[in-house]
Formats: sequence, structure tokens, C-alpha cells
Amino acid sequence: MEKHFQILIVGGGNAGISLAAQLFRKDRKLDIAIIDPADKHYYQPAWTLVGAGVFNAQDTEREQAAVMPKQATWLKEAAATFEPDKNAVVTAEGNRYTYDYLVVCPGIQLDWHKIKGLEGNLGKNGITSNYLYNMAPYTYECLRNTKKGNAIFTNPNTPIKCGGAPQKIMYLASDFWRKNGSLGDVKVHFYSGGGIIFGVKKYADTLNKVIDRYHIQTHFLHNLVEIKADSKEAVFDVYKDGKVVSQATEPFEMIHITPPQSAPDFIKNSPLAIEGNPLGWVDVDKFTFQHNKFPNVYSIGDASSTPNAKTGAAVRKQVPVLVEQLISQIQTGKPAAAKYNGYGSCPLVTGYGKLVLAEFDYDNNPMETFPFDQSKERWSMYQMKRHVLPWLYWNKILHGTA
Repeated sequence: MEKHFQILIVGGGNAGISLAAQLFRKDRKLDIAIIDPADKHYYQPAWTLVGAGVFNAQDTEREQAAVMPKQATWLKEAAATFEPDKNAVVTAEGNRYTYDYLVVCPGIQLDWHKIKGLEGNLGKNGITSNYLYNMAPYTYECLRNTKKGNAIFTNPNTPIKCGGAPQKIMYLASDFWRKNGSLGDVKVHFYSGGGIIFGVKKYADTLNKVIDRYHIQTHFLHNLVEIKADSKEAVFDVYKDGKVVSQATEPFEMIHITPPQSAPDFIKNSPLAIEGNPLGWVDVDKFTFQHNKFPNVYSIGDASSTPNAKTGAAVRKQVPVLVEQLISQIQTGKPAAAKYNGYGSCPLVTGYGKLVLAEFDYDNNPMETFPFDQSKERWSMYQMKRHVLPWLYWNKILHGTA
């Protein structure tokens, strides 16, 4: 089967659905199709709170059919190969779809396979991750069952979706053990493939105080490469000057793993990816999202090469810019003036009832929304994450009205 669409969107997550919704608000006559095989749609930012026992996992899930824009054609298939020189996408089901404009936003791939010994052991022996819907509740079980020993929280050496997530659950877990009188018997460790706690100094200064408060031991330039489930040990590559210089093996009572991440393989192996980049991001201009080789191809969200924090908040600022670009191209054949400044936001939960709302641009300059110092821990910002943002996502963002 072959069919043509004016705008073909690969990916029915936050980016794809909110983009289609906003485009239809500009012009209801647009011919838009969305390729996505998923049955379910998830509000993933709440999985941190699920892992901390203060949010119901079921409340983060909806039927994909319920959130898909009604005017869009939903192609419930999986994109497999791109033929940008022929303006075509071929699906795993063997169907071929052509387009005037293509938007690639399938999200990010979790590369669990890059951690030796992990397969078959996630979800038992104190090995968990909030990066999976069915695993976040087990994180809370681990918090409750851990009374002593090492609690390890990892952060890989690749870009990840929600860069603060590895820390958020660590701070909540530390607060949980503090409240239960076991912090101290439980020794909290943060092992990160990166070199610093956070890229914006204003917020990093606060986080370093939080780390001191919970007596967390930090280990930077340590990248998780293996889990020995039977002996409950984690193996890390230790880096110096960009090279592995040694390995460290550490015992754990529980470990929360943030997996290495990359663009999905079907993008990595396509003409759309940055040439020679092993992570395979879609090669686009960071201000306009237009592909650097194929002018009728665009990409936003986690799979694009834009060097911003990979968050839903970034998508929310990217979508209106891309809407302006696409509408201008369709109507005039020329690019719009709208540009994306790299805005990203990370609501850093630092304990139960405490949150630092980090907002910043491409140059790591703070871009704060509220008329107060957002680097301070606030109860009000925690309530916003727990109650306001999920409502906003389901009722406004996916409908193209926020």
C-alpha cells in the first residue's frame, strides 16, 4: 500500500500529538498522518513520583486512541526505513507512505542491552528503574525493603530524557530513609558518567547542599557497564580525559538504573542521522529544526540533534516554533522568523514536598518563569509537579492549547 500525506509525523508521543493538535488549530484543512504502533500513551514525568510511592502508576496511562487528534490519520504501524530522496517512509508492516513534509519525533531508545548481566534481572534482587512503567512501583518496594547497605543511583554517559530523573528518585529515597530513621544505615551513592551534578551553576549550588544534607557520596565519571545480580554488585568503567582508565566494582542492597540512551535504531541506520554519530540523532538545525540535508524534513523532541535538555518542557517550547515553520513553508515556501532558544526545564524534586524548578536555555542561562528565586526548594513547586503538570499534560498540552 502507498498513500500520500501533506504532513507525515513519525511518533505519537508528546511531540507528535501536540504538534498535530497545534497545526490543526492553525488550519483544520491540513492533511496530517501520525505513524505510531503504540496501544498506550504515558505521562512519564510522574514515574519518579510513582517510584517514591506518592503517585498511582495507572494514572500515568491512557489509551493511545483517546489522545490521538481526531482529524489526524493514525497509521498504527512502526516506521522502519526512510527514503528522504523519494519523500517516503516504509513501515515494518511493508507499507510505503509519501509526504510533502516529514516530522521525525519518535522519542528516545533505552539501551538496556549495553549493561551486561541486566537482562532478566530488572525487577528483582533490588534492581530497578523508573524509566519503565511496570518497574516504577518496584522502586518504591525497594525503598521500603532497604534498611541498610549501599543504595546506588546511576546516571549514564549519554544524553537521557529528563536529565534530572536519576537524581530526583535518589533525593526522594534519601528523604524516605531519613524519615524512617534508616538513613545512615542505608548509604546513598550517586554514580554518574558525567562530570558534574548539574550544568547550570545556580541550581547546582542548591543540589550540592541537598547532597550534603542526605550525606550522599558522589562518584563522577563512573559509567555503569555490568550488573552481577547473584552477588549484588555493580561494575563501572572509570573515565579520565575521555578514556576508560580502570573499573570499579561496588556492592549494593538496591540499585536504581538509568539506562544509556540513543536515537531509535531505525533512525540511527537511516540517511537522517548525523553521519558518524554512534547515538544517531536526527541531523537538524538547532534553531529551526529543519534537516541539514533534506529541507522538507524536520525533527523535534528527544531524537533530534538539538543540544537542549531532553524534556517535555523543551518539547512544549519547540512545537510552536515548528508550527510556524511548517505553516510558513506550506503557505509561502519560505522559512518563518520563529527560532527556538534551547529552553529546557527540569523540576528537580529534592524530597517529599520540596522542588527546585530549573529553567534554562542553550547557554545554560537561567530562564525563570516565576517572580522568585527558583533555585530555592519550594513546597509550591512540588505541588505544581504532583498535581498541576499532569493535569496540564492530559487536558491542555496534548490538545494543543498550552
